Amino acid sequence: MPTTLPMPIEFRLPEVWLSARSEGFDAVGVAFAAVHARPDAGFAANITIDGEVPPDAATMAGLADESVERLREVAESVVSGRRREVGSADAALTQRLVFSTGVDGARCDLVQSQMYLSLSDAEDPHKRAVIRLALTATAARHDAVLGDFQDSVRTVRADTGAGV
Repeated sequence: MPTTLPMPIEFRLPEVWLSARSEGFDAVGVAFAAVHARPDAGFAANITIDGEVPPDAATMAGLADESVERLREVAESVVSGRRREVGSADAALTQRLVFSTGVDGARCDLVQSQMYLSLSDAEDPHKRAVIRLALTATAARHDAVLGDFQDSVRTVRADTGAGV
């Protein structure tokens, strides 16, 4: 079942990415999903967005660790790769995961790049939400679509409803 984000956001996707309808995409816990128009080896690279209002004591690294553990519940051979804080300690964090899973009955090696963004509530700056964006692609295709993902991440903003 799709979920909603703890605060509204706005963002843009590059043209070759298509919004995925929840009926055609396993959207458990996901607020938004998009797929690349050209699949690779039967797997369509995808971008998913979810989020939460973490407990006050939660850190970005702790949230990223939880994400790794959730992935280990459904995928094989999860290897946590590069992890890097961006900006101040809890402003943003990126991590890269490599794992295997079954796709249409065949084993598929995938790479997932995750970006965690901390956004403050416009009305109450002491409240924060963490938005997680994830790019999942075949190992062969990941680096080719990573730039699209990074471009999308750069456009994420809290939607204040003011209109631009």
